[in-house]
Amino acid sequence: MSSPVAVLVIVLAALGFTAAGILYSRGRSGVLEEHVTARGTVGATAAAMTLVASGMGAWILFGPAEAATRGGLPSILGYALGAAAPLLVFIPLGLRLRRMMPEGHSLTEYVRHRYGRGMHLLTLLVIVFYMFIFLSAEVTGMTLVASLIADVPLWVTALVVVGATLLYTAYGGLRASVFTDTVQTLIILPLLALIVVSGYLVLGGLGPPAEGLAERAPEISGWGNFAGLEAGLTFLIAILVANLFHQGYWQRVYAIRNPAALRRGFLIAAVVVLPLVFAMGLFGLAAVGLGVADTPSIAFFSVLLGSLPLWAVVTLLVVGLALVMSSADTLLNGIASIVAVDLKRAVPGASARYLLAASRLSTLVLAVPLVLIASQGYSVLYLLLLADLVCAAAVFPVFFGLYSERFTARAAVLGTLSGLAAGALLFPGPTMTSGSLLGSFLVALGVSTAVSLSATPWRSRAAAYDLDSLKEGARSLHS
Repeated sequence: MSSPVAVLVIVLAALGFTAAGILYSRGRSGVLEEHVTARGTVGATAAAMTLVASGMGAWILFGPAEAATRGGLPSILGYALGAAAPLLVFIPLGLRLRRMMPEGHSLTEYVRHRYGRGMHLLTLLVIVFYMFIFLSAEVTGMTLVASLIADVPLWVTALVVVGATLLYTAYGGLRASVFTDTVQTLIILPLLALIVVSGYLVLGGLGPPAEGLAERAPEISGWGNFAGLEAGLTFLIAILVANLFHQGYWQRVYAIRNPAALRRGFLIAAVVVLPLVFAMGLFGLAAVGLGVADTPSIAFFSVLLGSLPLWAVVTLLVVGLALVMSSADTLLNGIASIVAVDLKRAVPGASARYLLAASRLSTLVLAVPLVLIASQGYSVLYLLLLADLVCAAAVFPVFFGLYSERFTARAAVLGTLSGLAAGALLFPGPTMTSGSLLGSFLVALGVSTAVSLSATPWRSRAAAYDLDSLKEGARSLHS
C-alpha cells in the first residue's frame, strides 16, 4: 500500500469515528456532570463493550507477540491474565467505592478526602503520569502500524489520530467516548478475528511455525520455561496494578447503571479480552518459528505483512486506528475529568461552565507533547512498563485506605515513596539488559506494603478515620 492511500484510509476512518461521537453528543455537550461521569446511564452490554474497547488499545498488536518472543507460552498467558485481571478486580473495588462515595467522580477525589493534600498530590502525579505514558504509547503504536504498512511518516499519523480524537472527546465527554467505544468494539472484534483467521490460513496452518519453533527455540514452546514464567508473572503484576489507576475505568464505575450491571459488564469484558490477547501472542511464537523475530516489538507484523492480501492490510490499518482511538479517547477524557474534579476542589466557587472549559483545554494542552513523543517511535512495551512500576509502588497505600480506618496519610505517603525508590533501583534500562523487571515490581510492591503497615499506628484510636464520612466527600460538580 502506498503512503497516500494509507493516509487517506486513516483520515477517512478517523473522521468517521469523530463524526459519530459529535453527532451522538449534540444537545448534551454543555452539561459538566454528564461530560465527566454520565452517571448511571450505561447498561451491562454497553459497559462490556466500552471496557473492551478502552482496554484493548494498539498495544495488543505489539505487546503480546513481543512478550511471546522473549518468554514463550507462559509470557503469553501472563499477558492475557494481566489484561483480564484488572477487570475482575474492579468489581469488588468499584462496588466498594460506589458504596462508600456514591456521588464520586474519580479516584483522586477519594484519595483527597481519605488522606488529605499530600497523598492526593502524589496519587494525582501517579495517575496523570501513567495515563499520559499509556496515551503516548498508544499513539506511538498506531504511528508504527502505519509506518510498517505503508511507510507513513510517524508525525502524520500522530497528528491525525490525536486531532480527531480530541475533537469528539473535548466536545462530547464521557458519553461520546462510551458511544464511540461501542461502535469501535463492533468493528474491532470481528475484524481482529478475521485477521487472526487470515493469518492462520496464509501461514498454511500451525505446522510450519511449530516445526520451525521446535528447531530454533524449543525452550519457549512449553510451560516449563523459567524465563517465560518470570516474564508472565511480571506482565500479570504490572498490567494489573497499573490499570487500577486508569481514571477511564473509574469513570465507568460511576457511569454504569447499577451494581448488577457493573458485575456483568466487567465480567463479560474480562472473558472477551483474555482469549483475544492470548491469540495475538501466538503470532510471536510464529515469528520465532519462521525466523522473522529479529525485532520482537513488530513480531506480529513480521509474520503477516508479507503474506496478507491488500484487503486484509487495509483491514489491519482500520483495526489499528479503532484500537488506538478507543483507548485514547478514554485516556483523554479521564485526564479531563480529573482536571474538572480537582479544580472544583481547589476553586470551590468556580462555575460549571468554567470547569468544563478548563477540562477541555487540558486535553488540548496535552496534544503538543503527545504528538512530539509519538513521533519518536519509542518502544511501546518499555514505556508502559515504566509507568506500571510507579503504579506498583502506590497500589497498596491507595486502596488499603478503603478498608482500614487506622491507616494514615503519613503511612500512605511513606509507603508509596519507599516502594518507588526501591523498585527503581532494580528497574532495567531501555535496552533491558540490566536490572530485574520482576524483581523491581516485587520490591516496589513489597516495600510499599511493608513500610505502609509498619508506619500505621495500630494501637492508637485517635488517628482512626471514619470511612462513613467519605459519603459526604463528593457532591455534584454543579453544586
